[in-house]
Amino acid sequence: MPALEVVGLEGAHFHDLRHTGNQLTAEAGANLRELMARMGHDSTCAAYIYLHSTDERQRALADQVGRNARKALGKSPAQSARSGTRRACGQEAK
Repeated sequence: MPALEVVGLEGAHFHDLRHTGNQLTAEAGANLRELMARMGHDSTCAAYIYLHSTDERQRALADQVGRNARKALGKSPAQSARSGTRRACGQEAK
């Protein structure tokens, strides 16, 4: 397709755009029901195709859980520098 060649996406298919758009939507925080509605699917099976785990997403989730836990415990990041998440990720404060 000439338009795809112009933008450097030779070999891309329309469904690739759908997959990428839904993957980005999932990474933005859409839950399974929201993805199903967006895609027009009645089945969770089809929606699961777009739910991938990436290192970046896992890091963002861990960071948010840490923020939520510190807030719930009334601690600042400096007070909880020895968190299990930081130790597990090799980021323990020295």
